[in-house]
Amino acid sequence: MELTTIWFILIAVLWIGYFVLEGFDFGVGALFPVLGRGKDGETRKRVMLSTIGPVWDGNEVWLLTAGGATFAAFPHWYATLFSGFYLPLFIILVALIVRALGFDYRGKVDSDVWRKRWDWCIFLGSVVPAVLWGVAFTNIVRGVPIDADMEYTGGFFTLLNPVALLGGLVTLGLFVTHGAMFLALKTDGQIRHDARALAVRVGVVSAVLAVIWLVIIHWSTGTAVSWVVAALAAVALLAALAKARQGSEGWAFTGTFVAIALAVASLFIALFPDVMPSSTDPAFSLTTTNAASTDYTLTIMTWVAVLFVPIVLLYTSFTYWTFRKRVSGHHIPAVDTPGDDHEDEQVVTPQP
Repeated sequence: MELTTIWFILIAVLWIGYFVLEGFDFGVGALFPVLGRGKDGETRKRVMLSTIGPVWDGNEVWLLTAGGATFAAFPHWYATLFSGFYLPLFIILVALIVRALGFDYRGKVDSDVWRKRWDWCIFLGSVVPAVLWGVAFTNIVRGVPIDADMEYTGGFFTLLNPVALLGGLVTLGLFVTHGAMFLALKTDGQIRHDARALAVRVGVVSAVLAVIWLVIIHWSTGTAVSWVVAALAAVALLAALAKARQGSEGWAFTGTFVAIALAVASLFIALFPDVMPSSTDPAFSLTTTNAASTDYTLTIMTWVAVLFVPIVLLYTSFTYWTFRKRVSGHHIPAVDTPGDDHEDEQVVTPQP
């Protein structure tokens, strides 16, 4: 297998890891206004934050690694993507920063108004990237205007075509379903039951939209293998919804995890050997060959990956194992103290 193919696969794995892990973070943030209501709304919100508090920043490392790997292994892909998609990627970056500030500053002042403002930051910082990632990847797979100099020739609104917007709704729906499944798995009490019921309702709509979206994409760019993988993604999502209805939260979350992973994998399978198809002329498309670094660079990168990727996977697994227990309202302190450290106020580790 050529080094370019190996690195295409590795980058696909990094994006899959990002979407399946950061996906439930986005879902939890997007559910803030829905599951954080009621007389005990503040406690419910803090329970929700406690489920993702230990892991959300680590999940974003997958995005940074995917971007860095793209820059090093396929510099022309990186240049065309980050210059042509500059505005949506910039909006995503701002949204992620605002969301991180919401996590850190929400508990710094004991004021309902203060907390509500940061709640909106968490909500918008979760919804906006969830939508725009779907828009971006739909355009990447279906193709965008690229000229012979490997430069994007379209504009911002070129990216906001109907199929891409459908892709944004699909990723938002899948992430909200995934986040609700995660909350059902990680919480206890009424919020657990509310999250599970909501996951089923949102999941049904998301499944319908996802099937339409995947059919549109694979109809024009798919292969036999990508069709099979996409079909397996649909089956995994339906199985997850069935398990959620039965109250099997662990299997339900595993199902959405696998569904998102397979859906993203099907996109990369449909994309290969291109990395950015040109809708102007197929001859102008960026491929794993013409967009790649030298063999020497890829060889060095491969040895680095062999050494450090297992370490990252072990550390990630250890983190999730450490914070595997459920969180419920009785784990949450009754009163916020101004100036308390974020880790003490938001992230609660239940005792055995």
